[in-house]
Amino acid sequence: MEDLSNKMSFEEIEHVIDILNPCVDNYLFVLNLKNGHYVISENAVDRFPLPAADFPDYTAAFTKVVYEEDLDLLSQDLTEIVSGKKSFHNLRYRWKDKEGKPVWINCRGNVLVDEEGRPELITGCINEIGKKQQADNVSGLLGETSLRAELSELIKNDKGVFLRIGIDNFKDINENKGMEYGDMILHKTAECIRSIAGSERRIYRLVADEFLIFGQNGTAESAVDLYRAIREGIDELIEKIGYDVFYTISAGILPISAIQDRSSENILKLSEFALAGAKEAGKNTYVIYKEEDYQKFLDKKELIHTMRKSVNQNFEGFEAYFQPIVDIKSQKLVSAETLLRFRTKERMVSPAEFIPLLEESGLIIPVGRFVLHQALKACGQIQKYIPDFRISVNVSYIQVLKSDMLTEILSAISIYKIKRGSLIIELTESGFLECDANFRRFCDGLKRSEIPLALDDFGTGYSNFHYLYNLSPDTIKIDRSFTLKALNNGYEYNLLQHMVEMTHSIDLKLCVEGIETKQELDKISRIEPDYIQGYFFGRPCSFSIFMESYVTEESKEK
Repeated sequence: MEDLSNKMSFEEIEHVIDILNPCVDNYLFVLNLKNGHYVISENAVDRFPLPAADFPDYTAAFTKVVYEEDLDLLSQDLTEIVSGKKSFHNLRYRWKDKEGKPVWINCRGNVLVDEEGRPELITGCINEIGKKQQADNVSGLLGETSLRAELSELIKNDKGVFLRIGIDNFKDINENKGMEYGDMILHKTAECIRSIAGSERRIYRLVADEFLIFGQNGTAESAVDLYRAIREGIDELIEKIGYDVFYTISAGILPISAIQDRSSENILKLSEFALAGAKEAGKNTYVIYKEEDYQKFLDKKELIHTMRKSVNQNFEGFEAYFQPIVDIKSQKLVSAETLLRFRTKERMVSPAEFIPLLEESGLIIPVGRFVLHQALKACGQIQKYIPDFRISVNVSYIQVLKSDMLTEILSAISIYKIKRGSLIIELTESGFLECDANFRRFCDGLKRSEIPLALDDFGTGYSNFHYLYNLSPDTIKIDRSFTLKALNNGYEYNLLQHMVEMTHSIDLKLCVEGIETKQELDKISRIEPDYIQGYFFGRPCSFSIFMESYVTEESKEK
C-alpha cells in the first residue's frame, strides 16, 4: 500500500478525473473507504444508473449498479482491502446498464493509506471488457465501434456511398483450412481492399468476414466500379497463393442519397440488407439498395408476424377451400383438392405470396397440420352423401423434411375415421429436386399405408420420368400452364396425348388442371385423361359453399 501523506488528496484526485474525463473512453474513479464518498468520470453516468458522477454513499448506489449475483464478490474484495489483506483492487464483475442488462467490467485500483497506514482511498480505472474493439488486429483496419464514432463526421451531405463487402462461404475456409488460415485470408483480403480503395476512402472491418468502405464523394456507379476492381484483385490474390483456396465476394451498395435516417444503426442495417440481397442473388455479385426492395422485405416480415399471430390464435384468418375434381367420362364429382386461403384484417392475401413465407418461416408445419385436419373433417361429412368421395391435400417439402409427416397423416386419418384410400397426398415436383432420399422414404410409407400419392404440376419442373420411377405416384396432375400450351399448339397437344397414353400404360391416372371453357373441355376430352379440374367445373370455395353447390346437388341427382 502507498502512503497517502506523500500523495494527492481526495479532492486533488477528483480534480484530475474531471480534467481527464473528456480524453478517455474508460471510467476513472476514486473511492474514500472511510466515508463512502465516490467520484467517477462523467461519461459513466450516461452508461450506468448512477445517481451522479459525485455521490456521498457508494454502498447505496452500488446496490442499484452492481449485478445482484456479483454484490457479494465485490463486498468480499473491499472487506479484504479495508482489513489490510489486499493492497490492490483488481476485479472482473458485472454492472448493470440503464436497461438493467449486465455489462462485464474490469475494475483496477491502487489502495492509498493514511498517515497511520490504514487504507483510505482506492483510485483507478474501470473498463468494459465486453466492449467492441475500436480496431481489428487481424485485418489491420478500424472496427465497427470506430465507424459509429466517426459517422457523423463522414456524412455531411447527400454525397457519398457505402460499399459493404462479404466473403462468400468464408465458414468453409475456416472449417477446411483452420482459423489461422482464415485469419490470413482476412488479412490478405483487407490488404487487397485497402490497396484498391485508396487513401481517400475509409475502410472498416465489421462482423466476421465483412468490410465496409465509405467514399465521401462516391456514387452507386463508382461503388460498382470499385467492387469489380476489388473482385479482380481477389482473383489475382487467389492466383498468387496457388489456388490453395478459391473464394468470391459479394457486395451491398448503399448511396447516402437513398436514405433518410442516417444513424449508424440504420446504415449498418440497410447495408447488411443490400449485401444479403447479393448473397441471395447467387453470390459473387452486387446489389444496389432500393427503398422499394426494403419496403417489400419489411412487408414480408410483417406478414410473417401476422401469420404467426394467427397460428397462435387458433388459425384465425386461415381457411381451407375446396375445388371440385370431376371424372372425365361421367363428368361427376369424384374428389376435391384442398387449397389454403389467408385473409388479414385489411385484405385477402394471394397464396403465391403467403405460401412461400409459410415455408420460409417454418409455419407451414402447424398450418399444414391445420389444413390436413380441415380436409379430413370435410371428407368425412361429404362421404355421408358421396361414399366414394376422396380429398387431396398438398404437402410441402418442408413438412416432410422437418416433421414426422407420415405419423401426422396416419393420426389424422384415425381421428376422423377416414378410409386410407380416401385421402390423396399431393406433392409438387419442383420442391423435391434435391430431396430424393427423404421423399422416397416418405412415399414408401404412404404406399405401405395405402395412401394414394399424386404428383402435382407435372411438366413444369425437371426430371419428370425420374420422379415417376422414384416416387411411384398413383396420379399425375398436368399444370394449367402446360394445358394452355397443349390447347394452343399442335406439338404440345400431341405430347400431352402421348403422356396420357404413357400414364395409362403404367397403370396410373392423369388429371388435367386449368380447364375453364366448354371448348377447352371438348378438346382435352379427346385425349381421354381420367380427371378434369378447373374453373369450368368450379372455383375454389369454402366448405359450406362446396357442400351447397356440388355435394347436395350431386346427391339429389343420384
